[in-house]
Amino acid sequence: MSILSGKNILLGISAGIAAYKTASLVRLFIKAGANVKVIMTPASKDFITPLTLSTLSKNPVHSTFTNEDDDNEVWNNHVELGLWANYFIIAPATANTMSKMANGTCDNLLLATYLSAKCPVYFAPAMDLDMYKHPSTLESFNKLKSFGNKIIPATSGELASGLVGEGRLAEPEDIIAFIENDIIDQLPLRGKKVLITAGPTYEAIDPVRFIGNHSSGKMGFEIAKASANLGAEVILVSGPTHQKVNHSLIHVIPVTSAQEMYDATHLHFKDVDIAILSAAVADYKPKYAASQKIKKKETTLTLELEKTKDILASLGEIKTKQYLVGFALETNNELENAKAKLKKKNLNLIVLNSLNDKGAGFKKETNKVTLIDAEDKVTEYELKSKADVAKDILNVIIKEVHA
Repeated sequence: MSILSGKNILLGISAGIAAYKTASLVRLFIKAGANVKVIMTPASKDFITPLTLSTLSKNPVHSTFTNEDDDNEVWNNHVELGLWANYFIIAPATANTMSKMANGTCDNLLLATYLSAKCPVYFAPAMDLDMYKHPSTLESFNKLKSFGNKIIPATSGELASGLVGEGRLAEPEDIIAFIENDIIDQLPLRGKKVLITAGPTYEAIDPVRFIGNHSSGKMGFEIAKASANLGAEVILVSGPTHQKVNHSLIHVIPVTSAQEMYDATHLHFKDVDIAILSAAVADYKPKYAASQKIKKKETTLTLELEKTKDILASLGEIKTKQYLVGFALETNNELENAKAKLKKKNLNLIVLNSLNDKGAGFKKETNKVTLIDAEDKVTEYELKSKADVAKDILNVIIKEVHA
């Protein structure tokens, strides 16, 4: 999954021959999971049709302040378009359009929207060689960069004039990569490696049966997705679950038993900056697992259980630079038990949730948590989706890690 997934992308197209590449650019934004709307300058429609772009973007294409073919003449609100966008990309950005952007000229819908936008703006120049090198164009580059706009550099190659040199619009794949990398570089967990455990563990009784619990793994998967969306490289060690994730920054290691989860976490712990252990690991396992299926003969079956290795405590003993987070699912004396676990296992933060809270616990879409840090600060949160809970947890971690 791309960092652009779920983001609102506003694509502005000005009148250059390179506008034909925007069909591929829109397709790539859609493939990345973004929502796309397109604004064209009126002259750009000579190079690519609005019908092509509206079909690919699945949204109407705007080029004027009113829909001239509509008797009702509905106003295309440039302010709303600018506020809708998470990112505004102008490609191709011609010398004419960039000059107007740099000097505040506002004679079409694209420029009015640019002047209204509050989101990051990227522009990808495209023009012939001499135009690209002209002092006025270089001045436009400098002024736009001074406004905080990001330039996606043109490349060298054969130009429409037949000349060979700088001024060729960056390829659509390179435009996407530039934007993705720029966004990731600014994220608070960029350069951080995060280890997360999720789901239950299954402890074998025989080849068919096991001891397990009702954990769905959703909380851990939401933390993994939120971490990756904040720029972290994520190692997700997951017990058996139906949860799925597809993100370029998340590496999933599937395990079954507590011992397998112990081994996987210890293998990677030394290399990570943050470890968040949200898995519901079995406390006990059968001392002897039968090699063959146990036949149903007696009215009762006695199993001898032994403790599993305490993954969280073992990591607390060996941590050096790592910020270690544990979870406590309690049914009584919740706060007292969570604080004791925090200290006993040498944690930086513990996430407490109670089965007594309606809407919290296993197999729920929501969770209600209380965060307790090493300084004994207690912060309670209201019932939220697990995706929002993940963000709350990470916001606290980021403040501590960057303190």
